[in-house]
Amino acid sequence: MKYDNKVFYIYLCLFSFIFSVIFTGCNRTKSGQLTEKEIQKIYKDSLKNSLLDSSQKFTCIDKIAQNYLANEQYQDAILLLTEWVEENPNDIYNAYWLLMTAHAYLSLNAEPVAEYYFDKILQTYPDLYVKDISVHYRCLQNLIQISKTPTHKIKYFNDLINRFPQNINTTELYLRLALEYQNDNQWEEALKTYTLFIQQPDASTIQIPGEPDAYNNARHLIDFNRSAKDWTFESLSSLEKAVKKAISNYDARALDKYRAKVNFFTMSWKQDAVDVDNQEEFSMANWMTGNSIRFSPTLDEASTSNEAYLKTWGWNDYVSVWYFYFRKVDFPLDPEINGNWEWAGIYIGNKL
Repeated sequence: MKYDNKVFYIYLCLFSFIFSVIFTGCNRTKSGQLTEKEIQKIYKDSLKNSLLDSSQKFTCIDKIAQNYLANEQYQDAILLLTEWVEENPNDIYNAYWLLMTAHAYLSLNAEPVAEYYFDKILQTYPDLYVKDISVHYRCLQNLIQISKTPTHKIKYFNDLINRFPQNINTTELYLRLALEYQNDNQWEEALKTYTLFIQQPDASTIQIPGEPDAYNNARHLIDFNRSAKDWTFESLSSLEKAVKKAISNYDARALDKYRAKVNFFTMSWKQDAVDVDNQEEFSMANWMTGNSIRFSPTLDEASTSNEAYLKTWGWNDYVSVWYFYFRKVDFPLDPEINGNWEWAGIYIGNKL
């Protein structure tokens, strides 16, 4: 059907009036105002009009879907959006409709289905900015939260870092990416990414939820990888026996040999492990000479399958008691070293 200019102008005015009624009549049912059901019907009927351009269709579908979501009618929203995408494959806003679909599934606690749609958008549709936010960015944000597979999360973290560096905290994401490489046993990539993490200006001060000692742990892993690792013992018992023998013989040289050469610490029980002063070098001879050093016949009761404490005393007149701290090596990158034991530090003073 053809319209002359005057008729077409009148039609547009009527259409604009209908939209103004919709926008001002939401959620009111008295005094002649439209009900939500009537509003939804007007939007749906408007979609059948072939004269609507893409932005007007977008407004209609968005309003219908948002009303469904606001009223927790998630299945209705999903049906509307997925049918529209299927019937209108060339709609430039299809990525956004599927984004809303994925969020509806999240609201239904159907995370695997939501993950499917978030990932489908990334794989199938070009990026789209709606309300000044990238659809792909929103998908990646959700995927790193809900994905359970390290391989998938590695891809999503890399995409975020490479595509949206201006939108993210790069330092935190390097750390989380390194952890996923580690979870996926990709140790070479994990070490490379940990190196990128500690090179960031704020790496030593950043507070990362769930990772309170991120910088220290990353630095320890990197330094340990670069070291000779020749101070470790195959078992806790062999390490304990060697240390006790060296103390009994006042063999400071042997104790210096047994001590870990990377990240060895001396600290009180109250000190922060990341304190730089805790890593200072010293020789056991400075403390053994002229003193009567003793040790407990057994390891402390707080010892576990991964950590152990040996109480010693007689080191000086100020703080006599030192606890030697032994730790199982966690380094799967080198199977010959992984699971060995190291003397990793000294806690000064009695246990708190």
